[in-house]
Amino acid sequence: MSEATDMSDGGGVRAVEPAEGAEKHAGGRRPGETRTREAILAAARRCFAERGFDATSLRRIAETAGVDQALVHHFYKTKENLFLQALELPGKIHEAISAAARGGTEGVGVRMVRAHISVWDDVSARPALMTMIRSAAIHRVAAARLRDTASGLLADALSEVITGEDKDLRSSLIATQLIGLALMRYILLLEPLASADAETVAGYYGPALQAIVEGRTGA
Repeated sequence: MSEATDMSDGGGVRAVEPAEGAEKHAGGRRPGETRTREAILAAARRCFAERGFDATSLRRIAETAGVDQALVHHFYKTKENLFLQALELPGKIHEAISAAARGGTEGVGVRMVRAHISVWDDVSARPALMTMIRSAAIHRVAAARLRDTASGLLADALSEVITGEDKDLRSSLIATQLIGLALMRYILLLEPLASADAETVAGYYGPALQAIVEGRTGA
């Protein structure tokens, strides 16, 4: 039996049976540990995305993952540390925007919107994205990660198509447009935007991003 301490229920200490398939090998390694860690992290992302940092407890995450709360403590120690892990964005968003930019300047606005929506529609990527955006207004770490994404990741992905003295400003404006789109479509569920098909959204929204890429203003 593997013992882990759970102090959450009246201070009692109890032993926790290892998760199914997590028996020790001779070297002390547990073949189920990686699977259990991933299940807890996936559950944390779902909970943080749905409820935010403050309203999410380790007990809730454990229940969602189907594990004992002591295992959450064992793998991640604190809610803050688990939250930091949950904020790690999938590489798909950088890959998708980079691929859209590699097609050249012409039509890149529409391609970026399509790429952005495709990543958000990916159920494996959405919880981490939702966690970041939902939490950014109230949690400094999430806010910092979102700023880094806007100023670093997207700017790097767009470096081939956005040039000029004000390229940083224009990259920030594109990030603002894409984040705003995600907020209204996937988190606030503004209708009819939330249920509109991707091509319709890209057709209307893409030209606005295209103008920023090209440095066109209304002045």
